Amino acid sequence: QVQLVESGGGLVQPGGSLRLSCAASGSIFSIYAMGWYRQAPGRQRELVARISSGTSTEYGDSAKGRFTISRDNAKNTVYLQMNSLKPEDTAVYYCRIQIITGSYWGQGTQVTVSS
Repeated sequence: QVQLVESGGGLVQPGGSLRLSCAASGSIFSIYAMGWYRQAPGRQRELVARISSGTSTEYGDSAKGRFTISRDNAKNTVYLQMNSLKPEDTAVYYCRIQIITGSYWGQGTQVTVSS
């Protein structure tokens, strides 16, 4: 069984920053890709950023230039540093990992950008 625990969400003013963390535990031998997705009310879930088992990264258009994804393989943890946040970044952010047995999602953490 695989568990993902997300943290770091909350309320922030426009222009502010947040750092999300997602720690994976359980029956994990090797994590391939790790990533962050988000879903705003009435919208489809979309890719924010993804990082491979190496250092290859991919960003959604809304995240480019403002967000940075990183991972600590020793801790099975992925991070998302979000800067210059905008009200349109408001959403539930989900962590996702890919391992040999399939993909797993976290429970989500709310990010609200508002003055």
